[in-house]
Order: sequence, then structure tokens, then C-alpha cells
Amino acid sequence: MEKEYDYIIAGAGCAGLSLLMRMNGDPFFADKKILVVDAAGKNQNDRTWCFWEKEPDIFEPIVHHQWKLLDFFSDSFSGELQIAPYTYKMIEGLAFYNYVKKETAQNAHIHWLNETVLGLAHTSLPGIVLPGIVLKDRSIYASQVFNSILFEPIQPNPNQFYFKQHFKGWVIKTSQPCFDPYKATFMDFRVSQQHGTTFIYVLPTAADTALIEYTLFTEELLEQSEYEFALKQYISEYLQIDSYTIEHEEYGVIPMTNTLLPKADRGVVYIGIAGGQAKASSGYAFKFIQKRTAAIIRSLKTGSPVSAKSDFNASKGLLYDSVLLHVLHHRKMQGADIFSQIFKHNKASDVLAFLDNESTLFTDLKIMSSVPTCIFLPAALKEIGQLL
Repeated sequence: MEKEYDYIIAGAGCAGLSLLMRMNGDPFFADKKILVVDAAGKNQNDRTWCFWEKEPDIFEPIVHHQWKLLDFFSDSFSGELQIAPYTYKMIEGLAFYNYVKKETAQNAHIHWLNETVLGLAHTSLPGIVLPGIVLKDRSIYASQVFNSILFEPIQPNPNQFYFKQHFKGWVIKTSQPCFDPYKATFMDFRVSQQHGTTFIYVLPTAADTALIEYTLFTEELLEQSEYEFALKQYISEYLQIDSYTIEHEEYGVIPMTNTLLPKADRGVVYIGIAGGQAKASSGYAFKFIQKRTAAIIRSLKTGSPVSAKSDFNASKGLLYDSVLLHVLHHRKMQGADIFSQIFKHNKASDVLAFLDNESTLFTDLKIMSSVPTCIFLPAALKEIGQLL
């Protein structure tokens, strides 16, 4: 079996298309044959990505809205978060898909295939092992495969944790101006915490339009009716809005786990959720995907192997995430109280850097000192022991 492509991108989600965009915009890849494979046509507005950044990146042209001020609410602390030098941004799924398709449409070396990838494969040629993808009636091979598909559910070991960030969001339009489009609600923990860590965020894009999302960090999902009831209740009681129409709705589940997922193996590079780019303590993935895909491009251009190891900041971040998941799993402290203490006692920009795995050790220590040592130190020692 011969190589048909230089690169195969399995999965045309955020990670696969982010990598494709970076390849498409770099002259190094101008003559490289690239295949993108996904079962979905990517023609629906199926999700929204939110993230914070200091400087614009490659998807700045399709940022739907952005905010420099954020609100935080809980029963023990509420306040306005000054996030400079960061800006909080929103990108809609359909705009993302259409933008990548449009930008890559004139590249004759990029091929799209609307099929289900059943798995990964390898074939041996003289002196080389080629990775590939398995389709219904054939396999296709390339010099490298970039895979963002989870073929099997994540299976944590007994000493690892697996929470789910699950959410239901409505874009609502009101009959009267009800929102400040220059300020978003980052987290509102004043809602019931009966299921576990639960909050609402409100992202206004106009005076009469906002995305309102009911979000939970728990180990079990809810019935759809429970998400809808919570959204209706919040809109009525906290936003005090009675007249509105639902323009769009979305639902999603993101893994939050300290399970070590593979980074690379015999010519296959794992990206996106499959590569562990969802932050285990928050579920945020967009910015981590951008970092990973940019690093992959640098490696390919220099001819160096794509790293299968985590750097110091990523390893440090995984330890911190494991400690938080440990505390939540063993119900030592409610998530609402943890985030409240952190945001109450620290600069918001420092907290965002911490959540991005970009904070200094001094900042890390300051943030960790915001939560009870008697709870977090034993959890930290336990998690460090798991790594040794």
C-alpha cells in the first residue's frame, strides 16, 4: 500500500480545521497533499467557542463578539473582573467552518472527504511505517495522520478522575433592550448547586440578544428537561426577563479528566479532545488547541518530531487540575466556593493566566493560598504520590 497524501486530518472539528488553516497559510505546505476526512458536512451552527487572549490570532476575522469586562457572581463573592490585558472572545461554530472552507477552497492540494473514519491503521514499506485511516471500504495512508476522533470512550484508571462539563445554551432575543453588550457574565454560581459545580454564563452580543448557558462540572449528565427548567428559571428570576424568543440552542459534553491521553504514536499525532487539549479543571479547549496546532506547524517545518511529551507548564497545569478534580470528586469543597475564593483574592488576569497554564510559580502559589490548605494540601500530596 503506497502513500497517497503527505498529511491526513481525521476529524474536521476545531482542532483539525485549526491545523488546516495554519497549514494553508504557510508557504512550507504549498505543495503538500492534505486530506481532511469527517462524517459531518460541518454546515450547522452546532457549538460556540469562548476563550481569552492577549493578541489576535488567525481566527480574529470571525470573532463574533468580544468583551473586556466580565462579571462574577456567587453567594459569597460578586464583583466585576478587570481582565486586561486579556479580551474574552466568542466564535460561532458555523462561522468557523465556513471561514476555513472559504480560505482553503482555492488550494488544489487540499482534498475533503465526507466519510466516517472507523479507525487508524499502519502499513509497512521498506524502511518505513506509514500511518493511515480506515474507512468503510478502504484504508488511506500518509506520511502523518493528525487525529481528533475519540474512537472509544475515555476509560480512567482507578486513581484518575473523569468529570463532564455539560451545558445547554439558548441564544435569546428580547422585545426590549435588556443587556449590556460590553460586559459578559463569566460565571454566576447563585443557581442551585444540588448536582455539583453549576453556573450560568451570559454573553450579550447586542442590547436585545445574548447567549445564556447553563453549565455543570459533574460526573453524571442531566435530563434535557432539567437544563431547560434551569435556563427558564434563571432568565425569569435573575435576569427578570419575561418576554423573549429562543433564536438558537446548543448542547454539549466536554471531558474533564486527568487521564493521560496519547500525544503521538508511530506517525499519528493526536489533537483536540483526543489529544488532551481540553483543560481538565475548566473544559476550555479552544486556546489549548491553538497552542498545540501552532507547535505542530513549527515541528513540521523544522523536521523535528512532533512532541509526545508535555512541557513543564502543561505538566504543572495537569497536577493542579488533578488536585481540583480530587477535591470535587471527594466532595471536600464545593466548586462554587473554590472559584469564589480564587477570584475574590486574586487579580482576574492572574487567574486567567493560571487557567491557561501560563502563570508564574509565584502567581500559582498566591492563587493556591486562596483556598483552604487543610483541604488542598492533602489532595496535592495524594496526586503527587500518584505521579511518582
